[in-house]
Amino acid sequence: MKAHLTLVAASLLLAACSSPAQRPESGLQPPPAWDTASKAQAQHVNQQWWTAFASPQLDQLIEQARAGSYDLASAMARVRQAQASAVVAGAPLLPALTGGLNASRQKQLRGTGNNPPQSNSNKDAGDYFSTNLTATYEIDFWGGKRAARDSAELAVRASEFERATVELTLLSGVATTYTQLLALHEQQRIAELNLANAQSVLKLVQTRHDAGSATQLELAQQKSLVAAQQRQLPEVRQRTEATRISLAALLGQPVQTLPFTDQSFDQLRWPSIAAGVPSDLLSRRPDIASAEAQLAAAQADIIVARAAMLPTVTLTANLGSGANRTADMLRNPFYNLAGGLVAPIFNNGRLGAERDRATARQDELLHTYRGAIINGFADVEKALNSIRQLDEQRQWQREELSQAQTAFRIAQSRYEAGAEDLLTVLETQRTLYAAQDLNVQLRQARLEASVALYKALGGGWQAPDLQR
Repeated sequence: MKAHLTLVAASLLLAACSSPAQRPESGLQPPPAWDTASKAQAQHVNQQWWTAFASPQLDQLIEQARAGSYDLASAMARVRQAQASAVVAGAPLLPALTGGLNASRQKQLRGTGNNPPQSNSNKDAGDYFSTNLTATYEIDFWGGKRAARDSAELAVRASEFERATVELTLLSGVATTYTQLLALHEQQRIAELNLANAQSVLKLVQTRHDAGSATQLELAQQKSLVAAQQRQLPEVRQRTEATRISLAALLGQPVQTLPFTDQSFDQLRWPSIAAGVPSDLLSRRPDIASAEAQLAAAQADIIVARAAMLPTVTLTANLGSGANRTADMLRNPFYNLAGGLVAPIFNNGRLGAERDRATARQDELLHTYRGAIINGFADVEKALNSIRQLDEQRQWQREELSQAQTAFRIAQSRYEAGAEDLLTVLETQRTLYAAQDLNVQLRQARLEASVALYKALGGGWQAPDLQR
């Protein structure tokens, strides 16, 4: 027994000395800086990045989404599945211990042969009771068992990173949808104001028409403009309600339970966000970390596939006792030690194909990992470029809106005085409405670009080190 225990201890030491999973290399060199320079000073992105928009309503919606989203709950369940699988994969690294208790009765029905061992000449039934404790262990000479455990643990990490990706996507979706909802409320307010303004002009045209100083054409043109303004209101309301429904779905609740927000669109402020350097992105995005963990797991799977092609040694120790009476069952102890060597000889290429499949899987995930890195760089570049270009557009659009408001006031005053025709008033009305609507659209796009940059930078998430 002592020799057996020594052999088991040695095999456990061999397994413990196997090399741990190494962090995989992508083979890509990050650029030294972003193509679009960020004016913000370098700082770490807050994990609660949504609070930077200074909206208590948005903070509340974010918490509701984290508590009620079914997509996030599903991702958490997948993490628990992976954790259980890791326990299963790590179990063979230690000996398996089983116990048994057996009872049997045997009696010769006819004839004289095959007498049961404890029966008498009268052919009475013979009883036998036994108990045993068996330990089995497969020596992990080639590191296949440990590699399987490493692969399962890396799969747990990948599932945790995927859960973080789902959460980041969910929260950025809530923030984006909320800004869209507020923007639509503002567009509806502007449409209602412009409708009221158009109706006011219509009354003026009607008065002048009744007095004979305005033509029927001018009256028809203004009525057409009023009708167009009225037509746009149901369209904006429809888009607003559709956005409310989408927001409620992100929160995991029906739209009827979604609280009404009274926050003004102008109250939303976007923060100054520092992008850092491209090399930081590799540890700041959970989707990149997930692809990295999956690649590391695939590398471990190759070790598992190769180990399956080599001989295996299994050790067995059995301690038991038996008797024909239960009172004597533990008085006849015995032990049995056994070792077995099993080597694959012919399997029609199955094991080699398993190794080739694992190698091809590693190659696939390497390209997936590289693609995740490149897409991450692209996401940040697009968000930075959007912020820069939108800031320039908004700078000129403010001037455009100011001049459109001035032009409409002048045209309306001159028309009331009879010094301007209605066509000029109509044109300035359309220009003013378009400028007001564009102002809301650009502001919404700027808010969404800030959310997109937060998401592209990983939302303050940090990847733990894969090296153990």
